[in-house]
Amino acid sequence: SVGNDFPTTLSRPAQRALAGAGYSRLEQFTQLSEADILQLHGMGPKALEQIRCALAAKGLSFAEGKKNKE
Repeated sequence: SVGNDFPTTLSRPAQRALAGAGYSRLEQFTQLSEADILQLHGMGPKALEQIRCALAAKGLSFAEGKKNKE
């Protein structure tokens, strides 16, 4: 087991990008915007769509807009 609950169709580069950034659970993406995820090296539109669908299947979604870290 890879120790995460991401879609099994997610590409290896995308999985490495998320793991490298410390993400392992779909629930974590509810705190992030899609723009935040796309900034990770290895994440592209296809991977983003797969995560969006996986979140929707659990009744979850990305955070709206950008979260500013002050």
